[in-house]
Amino acid sequence: MRALSDDQPPLGYSRARLSEFLSPTPAEFDLFVGLAGPIQQVERHRTIRREGDRPQSVYLLVEGWVLSSMTLPDGSRQILKVHLPGDMMGSPSIALAGAAETLTALTPVKLRAMSHAALGSLFTRAPRLAALLFLSAQQERVILMDRLCSIGRTSAECRLALLLLHLHDRLKLITPRMEGTFDHPLTQEHIGDILGLTSVHVNRVFRALENRGLIRRSGHRVELLDMPALRKLSGVPVRPLAQDLSWLPPPLE
Repeated sequence: MRALSDDQPPLGYSRARLSEFLSPTPAEFDLFVGLAGPIQQVERHRTIRREGDRPQSVYLLVEGWVLSSMTLPDGSRQILKVHLPGDMMGSPSIALAGAAETLTALTPVKLRAMSHAALGSLFTRAPRLAALLFLSAQQERVILMDRLCSIGRTSAECRLALLLLHLHDRLKLITPRMEGTFDHPLTQEHIGDILGLTSVHVNRVFRALENRGLIRRSGHRVELLDMPALRKLSGVPVRPLAQDLSWLPPPLE
């Protein structure tokens, strides 16, 4: 990873992620950004952190796409998550002596590392912000639960529909004007490693969704033509976020 100059772009995507439940105060967000290290640039396909490495930091993804994956005993790979700008990466391994997952730059990436000590200081200096991070982690857990149920109990078409909706909904959070169409850098092999399918099977499933009039593809651009039908096919309901957050600590002003 290569450190860049002092020209630090704003972490607007991180603000959008943190604001899913409640908007952080300017003081909270300034503290959050100030605790992160300098911008680092990672080339496409480079490893950010490997399984087994000693976890010392989490990473704030500023720009680009990152894959989180685990290696199976036969040498194959299971992609656990596709990280998008605004994500905090590597946090599950805070609880472990060695990282459980490998983080790989799918595209050219810009990120900022935040040490565990810096992250820990949020709990005393900005407890409400730390609680918002906790809520975001629980939301990710529910998404993983939905995906686990999907992979174990649904058809390949259902799994792909859920993945496309998930990517669309997350990209729309950081690009609110986006409506139904998005570009992605994933290959059919990547999608297979996410869904537990072969590349050939992934291609067949894409064609099946196209033939049903649910999606349209052009290269790496996907257009979701019938969102309600895709959501019904995915089998996963829209889950509204909690509205009563009166239990959170007071904000940092």
